[in-house]
Amino acid sequence: MSSSNGQFHSRQLLDLAPPDIRAHLEQDDTILIPMGACEMHGDHMPLGTDIYNAIEVSKRAAEKANTLVAPPIWTGYSPHHLREPERGMGTITMRSETLLAILHDVSRCLIHHGFNRLIFVNGHTSNTKVTDPVFRNLRYETGAVMAMFKPYGERYLGLIEDVMENSPEETAGWHASEQETSIMMAYDAANVKMDRALDTRAQAPEWMPPAFAKEDGAPDAEFKGFEYFYFPMEHNEFAPHGVIGNPKRATAEKGNEIFERFSTYLAEAVDEIRKIPVEIKQREYVLKA
Repeated sequence: MSSSNGQFHSRQLLDLAPPDIRAHLEQDDTILIPMGACEMHGDHMPLGTDIYNAIEVSKRAAEKANTLVAPPIWTGYSPHHLREPERGMGTITMRSETLLAILHDVSRCLIHHGFNRLIFVNGHTSNTKVTDPVFRNLRYETGAVMAMFKPYGERYLGLIEDVMENSPEETAGWHASEQETSIMMAYDAANVKMDRALDTRAQAPEWMPPAFAKEDGAPDAEFKGFEYFYFPMEHNEFAPHGVIGNPKRATAEKGNEIFERFSTYLAEAVDEIRKIPVEIKQREYVLKA
């Protein structure tokens, strides 16, 4: 894992000027791109939870891997979090085609400038429902290495399982539960209002027949003990309060440890991704008005 050589005053692309970028590209052609969402996370969490997660993991990983961070793509695909009109939930979602266009244009610009290895740091699970075609086509079209890192838990806690105290039934990694509440406490505790936090679980939507079951925030439903069914559902149909799990065991200390583990893991992966052979087929990006 590389360490910062002190050459730059910032790892953020927005803070740099062309001579800084050219100097960086002489030694490294990777870049991290945070992406997330602007969506409700219960009454105790900020709308920016997912993008703040991606920004913080990217920032820490960039310092450890001696690489740069692109401007964040601050919102994504969250139609299931809009809720009813005039409820003031605050979710801002892109249509799938809008998100794909933004990802394409951002990527093509970065490749145009000389970045060959683009690593998207995605803090919002539902973005993955629509991203594969654009990443795959960018790889075919340009030859660039396209990757996505997903620093969150849900059904798979992996690196952070021993940090969490919630039981499996309390779904530590799900929406606004222990993991997300902890990392937001570490990111900016003023944004977290624990007096509003609820300990709740996912449930099957009312329209779903009793023979089907649902226990978490995945789009899957269980029938006769097996998960072979997917239904497009609104988040409020199975999690009315926007919370799935128990956020009340969250702490800033846990959040900081989660940030450290994910950023270290990502930095180590960056060093390995640098070893992938790259042959750029199409560098110049001619934008069609």
